[in-house]
Amino acid sequence: MHTLDGVSRSDQYRALGLSTFAFTVCFAVWTIFSIIGVQIKEDLGLNDTQFGLLVATPVLTGSISRIFLGVWTEQFGGRIMFPLQMLVTAVAVWLLTSVTSYPVFLVAALGLGLAGGSFIVGIAYTSRWFDKEHQGTALGIFGAGNVGAAVTNFAAPFLVVAMGWEGTARVYAVVLAITAVLFYVFAKTDPVHEDRKRTGKGPVSTAEQLAPLKNIQVWRFATYYFFVFGGFVALASFLPRYYVGAYGLELTTAGVFAGLYSLPGSVFRALGGWMSDKWGARAVMYLTFIVSLIILFIMSYPETHYTVTGIDGPITFNFGISVSVFVALTVVLGFVMSLGKAAVYKHIPVYYPHHVGSVGGLVGMIGGLGGFFMPIVFGVLLDLTGVWTTPFMFTFLMVAVMTVWMHVAIRRMERRRHPGLEDERFLSDLPESPVAAPAQGQASK
Repeated sequence: MHTLDGVSRSDQYRALGLSTFAFTVCFAVWTIFSIIGVQIKEDLGLNDTQFGLLVATPVLTGSISRIFLGVWTEQFGGRIMFPLQMLVTAVAVWLLTSVTSYPVFLVAALGLGLAGGSFIVGIAYTSRWFDKEHQGTALGIFGAGNVGAAVTNFAAPFLVVAMGWEGTARVYAVVLAITAVLFYVFAKTDPVHEDRKRTGKGPVSTAEQLAPLKNIQVWRFATYYFFVFGGFVALASFLPRYYVGAYGLELTTAGVFAGLYSLPGSVFRALGGWMSDKWGARAVMYLTFIVSLIILFIMSYPETHYTVTGIDGPITFNFGISVSVFVALTVVLGFVMSLGKAAVYKHIPVYYPHHVGSVGGLVGMIGGLGGFFMPIVFGVLLDLTGVWTTPFMFTFLMVAVMTVWMHVAIRRMERRRHPGLEDERFLSDLPESPVAAPAQGQASK
């Protein structure tokens, strides 16, 4: 990777490595309810709607917190904000073990959810170390920290069996606190904040940071992220419950199979960043949506028994997806969703290089809200219909609407685009090249 002026390659690798490791730990903590929540559900006798709300509550805090954590990271720097965010979250996770009632569990889950806010802190910090031609790859590597969900799905069930859910939560809290200390000790202040120290410039005001949020383009990115990230979080949390209920698997096996979805849904985000740098994020988004639609359609079809009247009498046959085929489908789905996550975030530092925290925070917040609302919807659908595959039916319809909306919006904006016009309003959603600054006197909407 190329280096910025005054930034060595070792500094880049240090920043990227530390951020990715810290984000992986935070993401593992953020999704812990996908495993310990199954045990809590049994202990408290919760229905599927209540369980969905419990799993989704940390996502709510992790989503909303991204706005102010992003702004504060732009103002004070990731070397300060990242450890602070992790230490506060570690305290909340530890205190979780003293809770006994469902309402207080929901309150405690709000504090645990701060782990999800680490994403925008890391995005804002990491992007400062790389030039715009290589930010897609760098942020894709950082985003691979989503693999923390796979770590939880693989490891947490065995911890729960050995130590109980309370002991598992304590282990997570200690690891998170140690990570916070290590990050502060070994990380360096990013180049932008070093420059501010040398020149004596003050931090950018909150009003200036939030100014780009009036652009409809920002909200467009956020809509796509609602599925590729929010859907990923929702499914990573829901799949263990689905495998236990629909296929009758043990929790440890269900966790491993859910991890097989989370793993490609995380590690290939780096590939998505590289593909976005090389071929453009628009192509990656189309690939993500189209393949997702095909897979979700197959996954949404419930096990069915058919009886038809034949020449010699009734003919009965069955249609259903075996657990091995279902797991294979989730692996492919996780893979293309990881590409889409990187594609969305490829363009934020290009469009808004001085507002990565606030713009990325909004996009991350809306995406995270997908991870909050979707598990709740999943639980409600299961309670109302009693059909295990209805969550995938809902997700299919949602992605279908997004795909049509994205294509129509892109075609409409291309028709409105005029040669030489630099106003962002007339550029397509996911351009293949960096955009020029808006012409003097033109307001960007």
